[in-house]
Parts: sequence; structure tokens; C-alpha cells
Amino acid sequence: MSAVSDRLYLRRRVVNVVALGLSCATALFGLFFLGWILWTLAAKGLAGVNLDLFTKMTPAPMAEGGLLNAFFGSAVMCALAIAIGTPLGVAAGTWLAEYGNARKAGTVVRFVNDILLSAPSIVLGLFVYTLYVMQTGGQFSAFAGSLALAFIVLPVVVRTTDEMLRLVPSQMREAALSLGIPQWKVIVQVLYRSASAGIVTGILLALARISGETAPLLFTAFGNQYWNSNVFRPMASVPVVMNQYAGSPYESWQVLAWAGALVLTVFVLLVSLGARALLLRNKITHD
Repeated sequence: MSAVSDRLYLRRRVVNVVALGLSCATALFGLFFLGWILWTLAAKGLAGVNLDLFTKMTPAPMAEGGLLNAFFGSAVMCALAIAIGTPLGVAAGTWLAEYGNARKAGTVVRFVNDILLSAPSIVLGLFVYTLYVMQTGGQFSAFAGSLALAFIVLPVVVRTTDEMLRLVPSQMREAALSLGIPQWKVIVQVLYRSASAGIVTGILLALARISGETAPLLFTAFGNQYWNSNVFRPMASVPVVMNQYAGSPYESWQVLAWAGALVLTVFVLLVSLGARALLLRNKITHD
């Protein structure tokens, strides 16, 4: 028995070492290419980061300029998408957590939300193009782009709200209801306060995701080389400008594309760090 036990122990040790080695190698493989991408982005993008990048419009070929109108357009469309998707997502997530658990409809809604969460963004862009752009005579607009981005925001907020509300202890619900407080007031004043950090984190992560989306905007907002503040007209955005400039033969455009990519990456990094800091602070507060 001792020899058999020793062989089993040795086999487990070997399997453990091999699995650990493969896991570390895989992690280092991914980190290597991530570092390579970030290094290339910084090396090529820093050359175009200057005051003109944030103060001048997108230029004509072989001319100097910046990405002011693209930054403005991305900010407007992302803000509109968050404004459209967040209330609907929070409401749907609340219904799933508080009313849909014991119903078959809740299972169906969660399944559909999971499908929407994993749907390619270009499909959502084509959907909005068919549903809105074609119905308005083929008029591209920032509002259409915001609708496409809102379809990306919606499932993220629904999933986050649903999970965060279900993590709230049931004793808090029971204690509030036992005092005769209506359920809607329990949800608003008790549950939302307890789950607010998680819900806001989900909204921030949705913002980080849509800020770099290109495909939906190609079919909806299209783009604009000039300044435009009318949301019902075509509007420039950083991802679309990057897509256009990166494939151009003009070096000045390529430099702007790298600079825009660097600024966008830094923005996504800051939003992600803010979301994690919010969750960490909430965890420390509750502990």
C-alpha cells in the first residue's frame, strides 16, 4: 500500500507541476503580447499627442490638425447611450431581481439578455440602421449612433443590476417590509443604496466598452470632418476617425490615428480603474 500511495502522490505532484507550468506560460504569453501592444501604442501615439490634438478639427490630407470634433462626437454619443441604456437597464435588472425570479418570464428575459450581451456590435449597428436610419430616409446621425451604443450598454447594466440586487441580504428586505414600507420604497431607499456601488461600476464598465466601438457607428453616425453639435446630423467619433486615418496613405493622418488610439486607451484604463476603486471602497466600507 505504501508503494501505491507513493506512486499516486508522485503522479499528483507531476500533474500539479505540469498544470502550474502551463498556466504560468499561458499567462506570460498573454502578458507579453499585451505589453508589446501597449509599447507600440505608446511609441507611435505619443508623437501625435500635443495641444493641437485637442484644439483643432480633423484635417484634410497632408494638413495639420487634431481630433477636437471627434472627441466631442464620441463624448456626446457615449453620454446619450448611457442616458438611454442606464434607466432601461436598471429597471429591467430590478424587475429580474425582485419580481422575475419565480416566473418563467424571468428566465426568458435573462436568456435573451445573455444573447444580446454576446451579440456582435456590428449586428446591433445593422439593426439600428434598418430600424432607424433607413426609416428616416437614410439620414445618418449621432442619435442613431447613440441608439446602437445603447443596445450595447443595456445588457451590461441589466446583468450588473440583477446580480448586485440579488446579493443584497434578504434580511434587509424583510426588515423593511415588516415596518410596513411599500416594496417600491424598499427598492429605491434600501436596495439601491446597498447595491449602488456595483450598479455604478457596471455603468462605468459599459461606458468603457462603448467608447471604443467602431462598427455600429459606421452604419449609424457615419462621421463628419467638420464640427457639428446637432445630434440628428452625422457626427465624427474617435473610433471611426481612427479606422479611416489608420488605413490612409498619409503619414499625418496615421499619426493622428495612433494618438487617438492612445488617448482612447488611457480613457478606458482610467474608467476601469475608477470602477475597481469604487468596488474596493464599497467593500472596505461594508467590512
